[in-house]
Amino acid sequence: MSKATTPRLRKVRVLATLGPASSTPEMIEKLFMAGADAFRINMSHGDQASKIPVIDAIRKLEKRIGRPTTILADLQGPKLRVGKFADGRIELVTGQSFRLDRDPTPGDISRVELPHREIFVAIEEGARLLLDDGKLVLRVTDHGDDWIDTKVVTGGTLSNSKGLNVPDVVVPMAALTDKDRSDLVFALDQKVDWIALSFVQRPEDLAEARLLIQGRAALLAKIEKPSAIDRLEEIVEQCDGVMVARGDLGVELPPEQVPPLQKRIVEVSRRLGRPVVVATQMLESMITSPSPTRAEVSDVATAVYDGADAIMLSAESAAGAWPIESVAMMNSIAEAVERDPMHGERVHFTITRPDPTTADALAEAAKTIAQTAGAAAIICFTISGSTARRIARERPSVPLLVLTPKLETARRLGLLWGTHAVHTRDVGSFEDMVAKAKRMALRHRIAKAGDRVIVMAGVPFGTPGSTNVLHVVRIIGDELKGYGG
Repeated sequence: MSKATTPRLRKVRVLATLGPASSTPEMIEKLFMAGADAFRINMSHGDQASKIPVIDAIRKLEKRIGRPTTILADLQGPKLRVGKFADGRIELVTGQSFRLDRDPTPGDISRVELPHREIFVAIEEGARLLLDDGKLVLRVTDHGDDWIDTKVVTGGTLSNSKGLNVPDVVVPMAALTDKDRSDLVFALDQKVDWIALSFVQRPEDLAEARLLIQGRAALLAKIEKPSAIDRLEEIVEQCDGVMVARGDLGVELPPEQVPPLQKRIVEVSRRLGRPVVVATQMLESMITSPSPTRAEVSDVATAVYDGADAIMLSAESAAGAWPIESVAMMNSIAEAVERDPMHGERVHFTITRPDPTTADALAEAAKTIAQTAGAAAIICFTISGSTARRIARERPSVPLLVLTPKLETARRLGLLWGTHAVHTRDVGSFEDMVAKAKRMALRHRIAKAGDRVIVMAGVPFGTPGSTNVLHVVRIIGDELKGYGG
């Protein structure tokens, strides 16, 4: 149950990746104190056993500080790679022919194995094959059941097991590999809060993960394939959250196309009421430098102005030389942007029309009343978190205090814009609801004596999805007297 904690006034969340530079309990606490609201565990690196003490350290920190803390497990996904070369590497020359085939014999200057049958099924003449994060580019000239002939468009050094991207076709691969399934079961057993699914191409890719999760965690779709853009709204509707994964997206698309796509993904996610994370290379130079470039600062600021729910650090906090400074810098940029008088107008460039439901109508009304009546906060009671997501979608100008009897819900809300979630006992009556809202607003320093607050809940109490009450109350000075929980 809740302890009194001071909420972060910053509305955008900071998601920090943990790794070799930041996996000790001491470092995790320092990252939290510097501004990290949630922690990402990358299942691509290290074994499962190495993740257990990291997760345990986060949960112990959560208990110590009294704030539900979010853990996201990021699955590796299907990584496409070429085979090995007899000499370990070759030098491809622009204009030459090069074949990829199913033969496991070590490759040479003319050919190499491609151990992914699905690519041979899907490939088309004229399609591009990108190697080593896009450094080398091949164009398909002909293909058969077990071979693909290409012409080298951009040459360079190609070495063993380098990555392959196929941006121009939808490769019929399962979104979950055997490793992913094992990692998913492990992450659920460790009670993580979010599962991130990599290389989502179509809404159907989410089905198996959803079936395996069975409601035990929220599902986040990483948008990093051009094919996902074609069915973006369907994918967003099928998941609980979205990540703009700009790394692979920037490999498979011309770099100038990534910024407008980022804005589109953020806009669609916000409109459909799904938390959206902007990720990859946000403060990349801080892997080795104690300060970022001005362009990186502007990049982070743009995501905050666009109204993203969360901004993420990758190698900067996981493996860099300045993990604490990276988190502190991201926190400082976000706070500076949100102090800008124009911030409130800019985050409402995205129009989020309410669905024709009572809950959506009340969420929109809460935002308007808070602004018109000068309320200090919106307080909502929720079991599933849906009421909080509806309110956050409206991007109200005041803090959102979420009270829930489910610890799992409180933890999952750590990626939601402007939300301070508290795990607390449920209420049983209207009078109890009002009294508790006042007490918790004071205890968690969301409001003070004399302030108005807006309270939202569902009657009958304890029924998920029944939001139908909006009540405006004024806090008096003795609300905490006799309060025991």
